[in-house]
Amino acid sequence: MKLVGAGLLVLGILALIYGGFWYSHDETKVDLGPVKVKVEERERVNVPLWAGVVAIVGGAVVLTMGSRTKLA
Repeated sequence: MKLVGAGLLVLGILALIYGGFWYSHDETKVDLGPVKVKVEERERVNVPLWAGVVAIVGGAVVLTMGSRTKLA
């Protein structure tokens, strides 16, 4: 549980700092027999501010509750 809480905490902090992330994918634009033209497109995914805050609070709660409970 501590690992999950720490992961949520880190992801929430990164979401607040960067506000999103980029990814790229290849797309075929022209396909004329043996000739193919591919284009690499970059897309940005915005992470809302509230999602980062919720992840930080959730991670902190999981960390504090995880340290209080003991598994048999």
